[in-house]
Amino acid sequence: MTVVALRLAGPMQSWGSGSRFVRRSSEREPTKSGVLGLVAAAKGIRRTDSLEEILDLRFGVRVDQPGRLMRDFQTAQRPKTNRDGSVSWTSMPLSHRYYLSDAVYVAVLEGESALVEGIDAALRRPEFPLYLGRRSCPPAGPVALGVFDGDLGTALASIPWQAGSREQRRHRERSVRVATICDAPVGVAGAEMVRDEPVSFDPNRRQHGWRPITRDVVELPNPHGVVDTVEHDPMSALGG
Repeated sequence: MTVVALRLAGPMQSWGSGSRFVRRSSEREPTKSGVLGLVAAAKGIRRTDSLEEILDLRFGVRVDQPGRLMRDFQTAQRPKTNRDGSVSWTSMPLSHRYYLSDAVYVAVLEGESALVEGIDAALRRPEFPLYLGRRSCPPAGPVALGVFDGDLGTALASIPWQAGSREQRRHRERSVRVATICDAPVGVAGAEMVRDEPVSFDPNRRQHGWRPITRDVVELPNPHGVVDTVEHDPMSALGG
């Protein structure tokens, strides 16, 4: 199999999987639905088009820089024409929108070589604008990281750490441990279920299904590290 990798970084991101009414939440890492939506935009797939081409891709994400969760209050007014022809304004309910600030992720999609290479090419010359979960969240810099041989786990363990240089310098250790979330292999026991598997992006019948995921940690070199990581042994103080 082959993997295409994406660097998802920007001032703000928002990856909702259960937003309702006036509360628009965000998960702490990119959703499969959101990333496949970004890929669909790059390939010129419209919301009403079939997603069959990309639905069999396996998905994984690595949290290189967690960022901070922030909340935004938004107000709106709706115009109303009165009987005398004048216009008045009616206040809409206050909405709460959540974003991830200053976060960096590596997302990977595993599939057949021709499909994966086509996605990489589309990300470099997208048909529609790309955004990180919401239209108000454009990516900071190129998204495409290239195509790699192997599976999700191999790619997530080998792609260099993508955190900003300031974040890398903040971690003085020569290696860092970062979290990964991947589609679980078929039949794996104890998988966590999340509802962000896209079925249709059509605004009139948007649908999402459940998918099993596994969480893990990988260790990556820190190019700005200066201190070797030493395992702490609290029992050493009791030695003779």
